[in-house]
Amino acid sequence: MRLILGVLTALLLTACTAESPSEPPAPGQTSSQAFQQARVLGKENLSGRVDEVTIESPALGGKGTVWVIRPEGWTEGSTGWPALYLLHGCCASSGDGWLSSGEAERVTAKAKAVVILPDGGRMGWYTDWVNGPAWETFHMKEVRSLVEPMYGVGDRRAIAGLSMGGHGAMSYASRYPGVFQAAASFSGVLDIRSNPPGFSDFLRGSGAEPDDIWGPLPAQEDNWRAHNPTDLVAGLKGLRLYISCGNGDPGPLDSGGSRDGGEASLLTENTNFAKAAEAAGVEVTTDFYGEGTHRWPYWTRALERALPVLMGSSG
Repeated sequence: MRLILGVLTALLLTACTAESPSEPPAPGQTSSQAFQQARVLGKENLSGRVDEVTIESPALGGKGTVWVIRPEGWTEGSTGWPALYLLHGCCASSGDGWLSSGEAERVTAKAKAVVILPDGGRMGWYTDWVNGPAWETFHMKEVRSLVEPMYGVGDRRAIAGLSMGGHGAMSYASRYPGVFQAAASFSGVLDIRSNPPGFSDFLRGSGAEPDDIWGPLPAQEDNWRAHNPTDLVAGLKGLRLYISCGNGDPGPLDSGGSRDGGEASLLTENTNFAKAAEAAGVEVTTDFYGEGTHRWPYWTRALERALPVLMGSSG
Protein backbone atom coordinates (compact mmCIF):
# COMPACT_ATOMS: atom_id res chain seq x y z
CA MET A 1 0.00 0.00 0.00
CA ARG A 2 2.84 2.41 0.89
CA LEU A 3 4.40 1.68 -2.50
CA ILE A 4 1.12 2.41 -4.33
CA LEU A 5 0.63 5.69 -2.43
CA GLY A 6 4.18 6.73 -3.25
CA VAL A 7 3.67 6.10 -6.95
CA LEU A 8 0.38 8.01 -6.97
CA THR A 9 1.98 10.95 -5.17
CA ALA A 10 4.84 11.07 -7.69
CA LEU A 11 2.41 10.96 -10.60
CA LEU A 12 0.34 13.76 -9.08
CA LEU A 13 3.39 15.98 -8.62
CA THR A 14 4.51 15.30 -12.18
CA ALA A 15 1.07 16.20 -13.54
CA CYS A 16 0.95 19.45 -11.57
CA THR A 17 4.41 20.43 -12.82
CA ALA A 18 3.52 19.73 -16.45
CA GLU A 19 0.30 21.74 -16.30
CA SER A 20 1.83 24.82 -14.64
CA PRO A 21 3.30 27.37 -17.07
CA SER A 22 6.86 28.40 -16.20
CA GLU A 23 6.02 32.08 -16.76
CA PRO A 24 2.99 34.18 -15.83
CA PRO A 25 0.47 34.65 -18.64
CA ALA A 26 1.04 37.54 -21.00
CA PRO A 27 -1.33 40.54 -20.76
CA GLY A 28 -4.76 39.57 -22.05
CA GLN A 29 -4.14 35.83 -21.62
CA THR A 30 -5.57 33.42 -19.11
CA SER A 31 -3.25 30.81 -17.64
CA SER A 32 -4.73 28.14 -19.91
CA GLN A 33 -4.17 30.34 -22.98
CA ALA A 34 -0.58 31.03 -21.97
CA PHE A 35 0.14 27.32 -21.68
CA GLN A 36 -1.33 26.44 -25.06
CA GLN A 37 0.89 26.74 -28.10
CA ALA A 38 0.01 28.63 -31.25
CA ARG A 39 0.62 26.64 -34.42
CA VAL A 40 0.47 27.02 -38.17
CA LEU A 41 -2.54 25.25 -39.63
CA GLY A 42 -1.68 25.85 -43.26
CA LYS A 43 -0.01 27.97 -45.91
CA GLU A 44 -1.53 28.71 -49.33
CA ASN A 45 0.00 30.56 -52.24
CA LEU A 46 -2.63 33.03 -53.44
CA SER A 47 -0.78 34.44 -56.42
CA GLY A 48 2.76 35.26 -57.44
CA ARG A 49 4.69 36.27 -54.32
CA VAL A 50 1.69 36.33 -51.95
CA ASP A 51 1.00 33.59 -49.38
CA GLU A 52 -1.79 33.24 -46.85
CA VAL A 53 -0.84 31.65 -43.53
CA THR A 54 -3.49 30.39 -41.10
CA ILE A 55 -2.60 30.16 -37.42
CA GLU A 56 -4.38 28.43 -34.56
CA SER A 57 -4.17 31.24 -32.02
CA PRO A 58 -4.77 30.79 -28.28
CA ALA A 59 -4.52 34.58 -27.95
CA LEU A 60 -7.53 35.02 -30.24
CA GLY A 61 -9.33 31.92 -29.12
CA GLY A 62 -9.50 30.67 -32.72
CA LYS A 63 -7.90 31.09 -36.10
CA GLY A 64 -5.84 34.10 -37.19
CA THR A 65 -4.72 34.99 -40.70
CA VAL A 66 -1.46 36.49 -41.95
CA TRP A 67 -0.66 37.46 -45.52
CA VAL A 68 2.98 37.46 -46.61
CA ILE A 69 4.56 39.07 -49.68
CA ARG A 70 7.84 37.35 -50.48
CA PRO A 71 10.60 39.65 -51.77
CA GLU A 72 12.26 39.38 -55.13
CA GLY A 73 15.11 36.89 -54.84
CA TRP A 74 13.64 35.07 -51.84
CA THR A 75 14.15 31.31 -51.85
CA GLU A 76 13.04 28.58 -49.49
CA GLY A 77 15.56 28.31 -46.68
CA SER A 78 17.15 31.73 -47.22
CA THR A 79 17.74 33.74 -44.05
CA GLY A 80 18.60 37.20 -42.78
CA TRP A 81 15.75 39.01 -44.52
CA PRO A 82 14.43 42.28 -43.08
CA ALA A 83 10.70 42.35 -42.34
CA LEU A 84 8.16 45.08 -43.04
CA TYR A 85 4.92 44.75 -41.10
CA LEU A 86 1.91 46.51 -42.66
CA LEU A 87 -1.12 47.03 -40.41
CA HIS A 88 -4.60 47.72 -41.75
CA GLY A 89 -7.26 50.13 -40.53
CA CYS A 90 -10.55 49.56 -38.80
CA CYS A 91 -14.01 48.57 -39.85
CA ALA A 92 -13.12 46.34 -42.83
CA SER A 93 -14.53 42.83 -43.15
CA SER A 94 -11.09 41.43 -44.02
CA GLY A 95 -7.55 42.30 -42.95
CA ASP A 96 -6.09 42.06 -46.46
CA GLY A 97 -6.83 45.69 -47.37
CA TRP A 98 -3.19 46.49 -48.14
CA LEU A 99 -3.36 43.79 -50.82
CA SER A 100 -6.88 44.28 -52.16
CA SER A 101 -6.99 48.09 -52.04
CA GLY A 102 -3.56 49.45 -51.10
CA GLU A 103 -1.41 48.04 -53.92
CA ALA A 104 1.12 46.76 -51.41
CA GLU A 105 2.43 44.06 -53.73
CA ARG A 106 3.26 46.65 -56.40
CA VAL A 107 4.61 49.30 -54.05
CA THR A 108 6.94 46.88 -52.25
CA ALA A 109 8.02 44.99 -55.38
CA LYS A 110 11.62 46.21 -55.14
CA ALA A 111 11.86 46.29 -51.37
CA LYS A 112 14.37 43.78 -50.06
CA ALA A 113 12.12 42.68 -47.22
CA VAL A 114 9.53 40.08 -46.31
CA VAL A 115 6.26 42.02 -46.06
CA ILE A 116 3.99 40.67 -43.31
CA LEU A 117 0.34 41.72 -43.18
CA PRO A 118 -1.38 40.30 -40.08
CA ASP A 119 -5.12 40.44 -39.58
CA GLY A 120 -5.91 42.88 -36.79
CA GLY A 121 -9.65 42.38 -36.52
CA ARG A 122 -12.40 44.67 -37.66
CA MET A 123 -11.95 46.77 -34.49
CA GLY A 124 -9.02 45.05 -32.78
CA TRP A 125 -6.97 48.18 -32.08
CA TYR A 126 -3.71 46.24 -31.86
CA THR A 127 -4.02 45.63 -28.15
CA ASP A 128 -4.83 42.89 -25.67
CA TRP A 129 -8.37 43.76 -24.70
CA VAL A 130 -9.31 44.04 -21.04
CA ASN A 131 -12.32 41.88 -21.91
CA GLY A 132 -11.85 40.17 -25.26
CA PRO A 133 -9.22 38.99 -27.74
CA ALA A 134 -5.48 39.47 -27.24
CA TRP A 135 -4.45 41.02 -30.56
CA GLU A 136 -1.12 42.33 -29.29
CA THR A 137 -0.13 38.88 -28.09
CA PHE A 138 -1.19 37.39 -31.43
CA HIS A 139 0.97 39.82 -33.40
CA MET A 140 3.98 40.30 -31.17
CA LYS A 141 4.35 36.75 -29.86
CA GLU A 142 2.51 34.23 -32.04
CA VAL A 143 2.98 35.76 -35.49
CA ARG A 144 6.60 36.67 -34.86
CA SER A 145 7.50 33.25 -33.45
CA LEU A 146 5.77 31.31 -36.24
CA VAL A 147 5.83 33.38 -39.43
CA GLU A 148 9.25 35.00 -39.21
CA PRO A 149 11.19 31.69 -39.13
CA MET A 150 9.10 30.36 -42.04
CA TYR A 151 10.39 33.21 -44.24
CA GLY A 152 13.92 33.60 -42.92
CA VAL A 153 13.41 36.95 -41.18
CA GLY A 154 16.49 38.22 -39.35
CA ASP A 155 16.79 40.95 -36.75
CA ARG A 156 15.81 44.00 -38.85
CA ARG A 157 12.17 45.09 -38.82
CA ALA A 158 10.04 48.08 -39.77
CA ILE A 159 6.34 48.59 -39.14
CA ALA A 160 3.72 50.85 -40.73
CA GLY A 161 -0.03 51.19 -40.76
CA LEU A 162 -3.00 53.34 -41.70
CA SER A 163 -5.58 54.84 -39.35
CA MET A 164 -6.10 52.17 -36.64
CA GLY A 165 -2.99 50.50 -38.05
CA GLY A 166 -0.99 53.72 -37.64
CA HIS A 167 -1.95 53.63 -33.99
CA GLY A 168 -0.78 50.01 -33.82
CA ALA A 169 2.51 50.70 -35.60
CA MET A 170 3.59 53.46 -33.23
CA SER A 171 2.24 51.64 -30.18
CA TYR A 172 4.10 48.41 -30.97
CA ALA A 173 7.31 50.21 -31.91
CA SER A 174 7.36 52.06 -28.58
CA ARG A 175 6.13 49.20 -26.40
CA TYR A 176 8.70 46.72 -27.75
CA PRO A 177 12.07 48.49 -27.68
CA GLY A 178 14.70 46.98 -29.92
CA VAL A 179 12.26 45.01 -32.08
CA PHE A 180 11.73 47.63 -34.79
CA GLN A 181 14.19 50.07 -36.31
CA ALA A 182 11.59 52.17 -38.16
CA ALA A 183 7.87 52.98 -37.92
CA ALA A 184 5.36 54.92 -40.01
CA SER A 185 1.77 56.03 -39.62
CA PHE A 186 -0.59 57.19 -42.36
CA SER A 187 -3.66 59.13 -41.15
CA GLY A 188 -3.02 57.37 -37.86
CA VAL A 189 -5.00 57.48 -34.64
CA LEU A 190 -2.05 58.75 -32.63
CA ASP A 191 -3.68 60.41 -29.61
CA ILE A 192 -6.60 58.42 -28.23
CA ARG A 193 -6.64 60.65 -25.14
CA SER A 194 -7.09 63.91 -27.04
CA ASN A 195 -10.90 63.54 -27.07
CA PRO A 196 -11.96 60.45 -25.11
CA PRO A 197 -15.73 61.12 -25.30
CA GLY A 198 -15.65 61.62 -29.07
CA PHE A 199 -13.37 58.65 -29.63
CA SER A 200 -15.51 56.46 -27.39
CA ASP A 201 -18.62 57.46 -29.33
CA PHE A 202 -16.85 56.50 -32.56
CA LEU A 203 -15.89 53.09 -31.16
CA ARG A 204 -19.41 52.36 -29.95
CA GLY A 205 -20.87 53.49 -33.26
CA SER A 206 -18.54 51.06 -35.00
CA GLY A 207 -19.53 48.15 -32.81
CA ALA A 208 -16.81 48.15 -30.13
CA GLU A 209 -17.15 49.00 -26.46
CA PRO A 210 -14.15 51.09 -25.33
CA ASP A 211 -14.44 49.77 -21.77
CA ASP A 212 -13.77 46.29 -23.13
CA ILE A 213 -10.68 47.45 -25.01
CA TRP A 214 -8.69 49.58 -22.55
CA GLY A 215 -11.07 49.70 -19.60
CA PRO A 216 -13.40 52.43 -18.29
CA LEU A 217 -12.30 56.01 -17.79
CA PRO A 218 -11.10 57.52 -15.54
CA ALA A 219 -10.43 54.34 -13.54
CA GLN A 220 -8.28 52.78 -16.27
CA GLU A 221 -6.67 55.94 -17.62
CA ASP A 222 -3.22 54.45 -16.99
CA ASN A 223 -4.01 51.67 -19.44
CA TRP A 224 -5.21 54.16 -22.06
CA ARG A 225 -2.00 56.13 -21.57
CA ALA A 226 0.07 52.94 -21.86
CA HIS A 227 -1.37 52.37 -25.36
CA ASN A 228 -1.44 55.98 -26.58
CA PRO A 229 1.32 56.77 -29.12
CA THR A 230 1.50 60.45 -28.13
CA ASP A 231 2.15 59.46 -24.50
CA LEU A 232 4.67 56.82 -25.60
CA VAL A 233 6.63 58.94 -28.07
CA ALA A 234 9.78 59.13 -25.94
CA GLY A 235 10.13 55.38 -26.39
CA LEU A 236 10.57 55.91 -30.13
CA LYS A 237 13.82 57.82 -29.82
CA GLY A 238 16.47 56.52 -32.20
CA LEU A 239 13.99 54.96 -34.62
CA ARG A 240 13.40 56.19 -38.17
CA LEU A 241 9.90 57.68 -37.98
CA TYR A 242 7.43 58.94 -40.59
CA ILE A 243 3.89 60.26 -40.17
CA SER A 244 1.50 61.69 -42.75
CA CYS A 245 -2.04 63.04 -42.74
CA GLY A 246 -4.37 65.21 -44.80
CA ASN A 247 -6.58 68.07 -43.64
CA GLY A 248 -9.87 66.53 -44.73
CA ASP A 249 -10.57 68.79 -47.70
CA PRO A 250 -11.05 66.97 -51.03
CA GLY A 251 -7.69 66.79 -52.71
CA PRO A 252 -5.95 65.68 -55.90
CA LEU A 253 -6.68 61.98 -55.31
CA ASP A 254 -10.38 62.57 -54.64
CA SER A 255 -13.20 62.83 -57.16
CA GLY A 256 -14.88 65.82 -55.63
CA GLY A 257 -16.92 65.11 -52.52
CA SER A 258 -17.29 66.99 -49.25
CA ARG A 259 -14.97 67.76 -46.37
CA ASP A 260 -13.88 64.73 -44.32
CA GLY A 261 -14.21 65.67 -40.67
CA GLY A 262 -12.61 62.44 -39.51
CA GLU A 263 -9.37 63.09 -41.39
CA ALA A 264 -9.37 66.68 -40.11
CA SER A 265 -9.59 65.46 -36.51
CA LEU A 266 -6.78 62.99 -37.13
CA LEU A 267 -4.59 65.84 -38.33
CA THR A 268 -5.00 67.36 -34.86
CA GLU A 269 -3.90 64.07 -33.29
CA ASN A 270 -0.90 63.84 -35.63
CA THR A 271 0.06 67.41 -34.80
CA ASN A 272 -0.14 66.53 -31.09
CA PHE A 273 2.16 63.56 -31.71
CA ALA A 274 4.66 65.68 -33.66
CA LYS A 275 4.74 68.32 -30.90
CA ALA A 276 5.25 65.66 -28.22
CA ALA A 277 8.06 64.15 -30.30
CA GLU A 278 9.78 67.51 -30.64
CA ALA A 279 9.51 68.10 -26.89
CA ALA A 280 11.03 64.67 -26.23
CA GLY A 281 13.87 65.19 -28.70
CA VAL A 282 12.53 62.52 -31.06
CA GLU A 283 13.08 63.11 -34.79
CA VAL A 284 10.08 62.49 -37.03
CA THR A 285 9.64 63.00 -40.77
CA THR A 286 6.21 64.59 -41.20
CA ASP A 287 4.13 64.93 -44.35
CA PHE A 288 1.08 67.00 -43.55
CA TYR A 289 0.18 67.36 -47.20
CA GLY A 290 -2.88 69.59 -46.92
CA GLU A 291 -5.84 68.60 -49.07
CA GLY A 292 -6.73 64.93 -48.77
CA THR A 293 -9.37 62.66 -47.26
CA HIS A 294 -9.39 59.34 -45.40
CA ARG A 295 -9.04 57.12 -48.47
CA TRP A 296 -6.79 54.42 -49.90
CA PRO A 297 -5.18 56.46 -52.68
CA TYR A 298 -3.54 58.69 -50.08
CA TRP A 299 -2.30 55.74 -48.01
CA THR A 300 -0.84 54.00 -51.06
CA ARG A 301 0.99 57.22 -51.94
CA ALA A 302 2.10 57.56 -48.32
CA LEU A 303 3.59 54.06 -48.31
CA GLU A 304 5.51 54.89 -51.49
CA ARG A 305 6.87 58.06 -49.89
CA ALA A 306 7.67 56.39 -46.55
CA LEU A 307 9.36 53.29 -47.94
CA PRO A 308 12.90 54.80 -48.04
CA VAL A 309 12.55 55.79 -44.37
CA LEU A 310 11.15 52.39 -43.41
CA MET A 311 13.76 50.39 -45.29
CA GLY A 312 16.74 52.60 -44.54
CA SER A 313 19.77 51.03 -46.16
CA SER A 314 17.88 47.77 -46.74
CA GLY A 315 16.11 48.75 -49.98
